Amino acid sequence: MDEPELTPELLLQAYASGIFPMAESQDDPEIFWVDPSRRGILPLDRFHISRSLRRVILSGRFHTRFDSDFAATVRGCADRDETWINDTIFELYLELHRRDHAHSQEVWIGDEMVGGVYGVAIGGAFFGESMFSRRSDASKVALAYLTDRLRRTGFTLFDTQFITPHLRSLGGQEIDRQDYLCRLEEALLLPADITALSAPQSAQDVIQPNTQTS
Repeated sequence: MDEPELTPELLLQAYASGIFPMAESQDDPEIFWVDPSRRGILPLDRFHISRSLRRVILSGRFHTRFDSDFAATVRGCADRDETWINDTIFELYLELHRRDHAHSQEVWIGDEMVGGVYGVAIGGAFFGESMFSRRSDASKVALAYLTDRLRRTGFTLFDTQFITPHLRSLGGQEIDRQDYLCRLEEALLLPADITALSAPQSAQDVIQPNTQTS
């Protein structure tokens, strides 16, 4: 029996079930499903901003935008020697963006995008897919602004899929599958809206809820 065609609807159902797609490489047309036994999350109320990152955010070196160039953000994430983002995945997430389910938080210097992160939003759950950085600290700034946006617009779960030293330094944690699925089930019922900020985010908005300890 042939496998069902991978559509935006099927992709959303997969996320709501706790799994996500990947490809072996950019040139590999095959897609496989991933269901980790240990899941990375970024607690929205415990995002860690170090003193050095705080200085970067306040310096005005970067400015951030939300959903201003989703396609370029995904291309930036795929622009590396090894990537799981093939053409099928790129087109699917572009369609999810058109349907207001996929979003990007971008970091710019002037007219150049130097970092960003994108993911999928369903209810009060945000599934972070990938991020990139072309300048030091750019991806950290993107995550700081995205976490603040999620916290302020009613989200309770920021799924990072896996945990890395980079994410752990920002407060990322690893939980088991059952704990994750319980949190996911609760988050999916929430009427969160990632686009619902009443005013643009400022540097003070981002750093104020966080405690700097290093």
